[in-house]
Amino acid sequence: SQIVFEKEELFLNTRLLIQASNLFDIPILCTEEAPQKIGVTDPAIKEFISDFNPISKTSFSCCGEKLFLERLKETGRQQIIVTGIEAHVCVYQTVSDLLDKGFDIQIVSDAITSRRESNKHIALERMKALGAAVCSTEMIICELMQTSQHEKFKEIMSLIK
Repeated sequence: SQIVFEKEELFLNTRLLIQASNLFDIPILCTEEAPQKIGVTDPAIKEFISDFNPISKTSFSCCGEKLFLERLKETGRQQIIVTGIEAHVCVYQTVSDLLDKGFDIQIVSDAITSRRESNKHIALERMKALGAAVCSTEMIICELMQTSQHEKFKEIMSLIK
C-alpha cells in the first residue's frame, strides 16, 4: 500500500467505511494478498477493525479462497460493499466473480485504487460494465442510513464532517 495512487484518500475513506460498518453492524471481511511476499494490512486500517482476522490469499480473486467464500456465506448477505487496492487486479477479479455468483455489488470508487490512476479508471469502467454499481463513501453511508431520523445519524455525521 506504500505506492498506490491517492493513498491518503483511500485510507481516510476506508477507515470511514469501517467505522460506519461497525455502527450499522455490517460484517467486514478483510483479505491480504500473499502477505508474506507483498505485506500485511496497514496499521492505519487494521486498528479500526475490531476483531481483525484477515484471510490470507494467493488467488487474485477473493472467491478463489475457500475460507473467504465460507465467511461470506456465514454473513448471509447478498449485497456486498467492495473496497481495496489493485483495483485492476484483485478488486476487479473479485467483483467479477461475486457478480457471477449472483451478489449485488457496490464498488466504493474513492476507497479503491491502483498503483496507476489509469488502471483504477479502467477497472471501474469494466466493473460497471459487468453490472456492479459505483458509489462514493458518503453516498453509500447515506444510502445505508436512508434518513436523518436514523438512530446513528449524529454519530455518522460526526465521522463524515
